[in-house]
Amino acid sequence: MVVPVIDFSKLDGTAAERAETMAQIDNGCEEWGFFQLVNHGVPKELLDRVKKVCSESYRLREAAFMESEPVRTLEGLMAAERRGEAAAPVDDMDWEDIFYLHDDNQWPSNPPEFKETMREYRAALRGLAERVMEAMDENLGLDKGRMRRAFTGDGRHAPFFGTKVSHYPPCPRPDLITGLRAHTDAGGVILLFQDDRVGGLQVLRGGEWVDVQPLADAIVVNTGDQVEVLSNGRYRSAWHRVLPMRDGNRRSVASFYNPAFEATISPAVEGGAGAGGEYPEYVFGEYMDVYAKQKFDAKEPRFEAVKAPKYA
Repeated sequence: MVVPVIDFSKLDGTAAERAETMAQIDNGCEEWGFFQLVNHGVPKELLDRVKKVCSESYRLREAAFMESEPVRTLEGLMAAERRGEAAAPVDDMDWEDIFYLHDDNQWPSNPPEFKETMREYRAALRGLAERVMEAMDENLGLDKGRMRRAFTGDGRHAPFFGTKVSHYPPCPRPDLITGLRAHTDAGGVILLFQDDRVGGLQVLRGGEWVDVQPLADAIVVNTGDQVEVLSNGRYRSAWHRVLPMRDGNRRSVASFYNPAFEATISPAVEGGAGAGGEYPEYVFGEYMDVYAKQKFDAKEPRFEAVKAPKYA
């Protein structure tokens, strides 16, 4: 099995090309919850600059990661093994260095071109996310902009757009720790610019973990829990994980187009897999409170936890 690769430029092609591309997006959302976009309109020159500044930012952080809890824990397990003791794999932490970029938090000052590059990149990715959401609207039979209106409370609030910059350094014992534990994403539409050389990202499909193959200059798209609710279960959020690698430092830049915390989310599609009240109406900020405690657990109890009394 191979995660679908879609030429996004063909949305602007002939009628036949557009129809085929829309069908591919629908299939990627419905059958996988993951797909890769090529010819997506984000300039290669900008992507090259993003690679450069993110890699340089990690070099400035590397010493701190080598003193972090995951590294100390793994070193302790390997030391125990050398003493002849059993070492059980760690299941409550990840082999990952991360920092977040929001519109209103502090960004790294080094390298000097980091801020300008990432501001430009985030603007491009935000526009791409909205184009993807409009394609989802059309495929779901919704009015254009319906998903975005849900995320913004009909324009009363700004959507939350965050970027997570991650590195997964070489791991001496990938059998004892995960890169990133399996989970679904809480929010809306996620756009990932992943490493084009070092793999490790996998998506769960049909009970089997499938590699999300590195592909130069592609943007990986996956749907989060809020798209599952809005689509009434037709587009389910997919479980995914990152495996640590012995060789290579995996770079990952994930941008999340999420509802405003004040936005009310509920199914926008009639019928579907969620017919019968599986998905409640709730405020996204309340869902995030639950998700923060249950990120790596099954998602269904999260939906139950935010049900309003009238749905109980």
